[in-house]
Amino acid sequence: MKISFKKTYKFAIKSALYISVFATGFGLLIVNSIFKPSFQSLLLFGFVFIFCLYAFSFIVLQYRVERFIYRRVKKIYDEVSLLESSSLINQPITTDMETLSREVKKFATDKKLEIEMLQIREEYRREFLGNVSHELKTPLFTVQGYLSTLIDGAMEDKNIRKKYLKRAEKGVERLIYIVEDLDMITKLEAGDLNLEYSEFDVVELIQNVFDLLEMKAEKRHIKLCFENANIQPNFVQGDKDRIQQVIENLIVNSIKYGKENGVTEVTVVNLTKKKILIRISDNGEGIEKQNIPRLFERFYRVNKSGSRSEGGSGLGLAIVKHIIEAHKEKIYVESEFGIGSDFSFTLEKAPRKKIAKT
Repeated sequence: MKISFKKTYKFAIKSALYISVFATGFGLLIVNSIFKPSFQSLLLFGFVFIFCLYAFSFIVLQYRVERFIYRRVKKIYDEVSLLESSSLINQPITTDMETLSREVKKFATDKKLEIEMLQIREEYRREFLGNVSHELKTPLFTVQGYLSTLIDGAMEDKNIRKKYLKRAEKGVERLIYIVEDLDMITKLEAGDLNLEYSEFDVVELIQNVFDLLEMKAEKRHIKLCFENANIQPNFVQGDKDRIQQVIENLIVNSIKYGKENGVTEVTVVNLTKKKILIRISDNGEGIEKQNIPRLFERFYRVNKSGSRSEGGSGLGLAIVKHIIEAHKEKIYVESEFGIGSDFSFTLEKAPRKKIAKT
C-alpha cells in the first residue's frame, strides 16, 4: 500500500527564521565594527544576507526533517499498517508530532475499546450458546428417555404407552416454544418483524389476558385485578398482538414468581397528553438489586432452578423489551427483594381521546 506524505513546514519556517535573525544581527555587528559602511549599505547587506540565509536554512532544515523524521514516522505507520482495517493508514503521514501523537493515541484508544467489546461479545456468545444448549437439552433428553423406554418394550402396555407419548409430546411442545421464541427475538433484534399498528382499548386487552391466565393464577391462588375497579377504556395505538404478548409475558412472570394467595395488579395511568403508562405489580419474592440490570438478557434467570421447573423459554423478558423498543417506547422495572416487583412501560395514545363506554 502506497502511503502519501502530508508535509508540514512549521518547524523549518520557525527554525530558519530564528537562525536568520540571530545570524544577520550578529553579522551586521561584525561588518559595522570592521568596515564602518554607510547606513544604506548596511541595510542592503542585511536584507540580502537575511533573505539568502533564511532560504538556505529553510531548505536545509526541511530536507533534514524529511530525511531524518519521515523515515522514523513512516516506520510507525508501516508497523500500524499490519492492521489492514486501520483508519490510521488511510490518512496521509504527517510530521507534526502533536498531530501524530494525537492520531496514534486515538488509534490505540479505539483499538482498546474494540478489543474490550470483542471480549464482551465473545463472553456473551459463550454464555448464550451454553444457555441455548441447556434449554434445548432438557426437553430433548426427556423426549429421548420416554421414546427409548417405549422402544425397549414398554410399548406393549397401553396405559404406559399413552402416558409416555403424552409426556414426550409435552417435551416436543416445549422445544417448539423455545425455537419460536428464539426466532421471534432474532427477528426483533434484526428489525425484520413488521409491526401492524392499530387503535385498540388497552384496558379491554388487559382484561382478555386476565381471562386467558385465570386458571394459571388460580393454581397458585393469585388474584388478577386492576388497581382501580372502575377503570375506564383507554385507547392506544400499536401492534395489538405484540402488546398483548408483552402484557401476557409480564403477568405470567408475576404469577410464576408471586407469592401464593397474592395479588397481581395492573394500573393504567395517563402519563402525559400523548402517553399512558401501564404498570404490572406483584407482591412476590422481588428481585435483588444486582440482578435487575440483567433481567432483560436472553436466558437470564434470577432463580436458576425454580424458574426452570416452572417452564418457559427464558426469553420472555428479552422479547418484552424488544417489542416495547420496536414501538419506540420505554420499559422500567422497580423491585425490592422480599416485597415485590413493578414492571411498567409506556404506549402512545390513539389520536382520539379517552372514550367512555355507552
